[in-house]
Amino acid sequence: MRMSRLYVALVAASLVSTAHADEVVVAVAANFTAPIQAIAKDFEKDTGHKLVASFGATGQFYTQIKNGAPFQVFLAADDTTPARLEKEGEIVPGSRFTYAIGSLALWSAKAGYVDANGDVLKHNAFTHLSIANPQAAPYGLAATQVLTKMGLTEAVKPKIVEGQNITQAYQFVATGNAELGFVALSQIYKDGKVTGGSAWIVPSSMYEPIRQDAVLLSKAKDSVAAKALVDYLKGPKAAAVIHAYGYKLQGE
Repeated sequence: MRMSRLYVALVAASLVSTAHADEVVVAVAANFTAPIQAIAKDFEKDTGHKLVASFGATGQFYTQIKNGAPFQVFLAADDTTPARLEKEGEIVPGSRFTYAIGSLALWSAKAGYVDANGDVLKHNAFTHLSIANPQAAPYGLAATQVLTKMGLTEAVKPKIVEGQNITQAYQFVATGNAELGFVALSQIYKDGKVTGGSAWIVPSSMYEPIRQDAVLLSKAKDSVAAKALVDYLKGPKAAAVIHAYGYKLQGE
């Protein structure tokens, strides 16, 4: 009898868990691809909810959201786009927060090509310099700010190749179509070190802070899974992953 009751209790618990499990559709800035994939595994295991992510440029996601794309949570690469959506009434009030602060790096797939101070830019011996589209991607905008600060904007302008987003900017360098490029540190960094090639981690004083904000979009105001993800991103497991990829958290 006890075994029977235990079995019924376990089945009931399973049904309750399944009933509460849901899917959350997330628009994710391209620079946060690897971290959210790592976070998703723990999130799905810990909550039972499924995370479905799309990756791209923040500016493009803004347009898609305004045109009715079915996203429930938006992890942007800046803080201005989520603030704009908030002002336009597209998010759940009070849901906007900074989930990560990004870092910029100058990277080459070739070992020893980029020096520790970025002087390779001043030498200007390369053929192509990859950056993300500064109109759509905050990391691309940061790259232009660095070039301006170094007084190199006009000198390197003919050599710049633009990716639609930071992923494409990275791919231009990874495939050898550009000798070097500005990428998100998270694309080339894991657990305290650069994972391949050579890089200059650009001092944060050379560009405006890349505060990456997340929002719960209005259409997800009743979504248990979407709210669970937002809460999860503020928790210790997500923080550990975010740090591992070279990001900082608000207040650090």
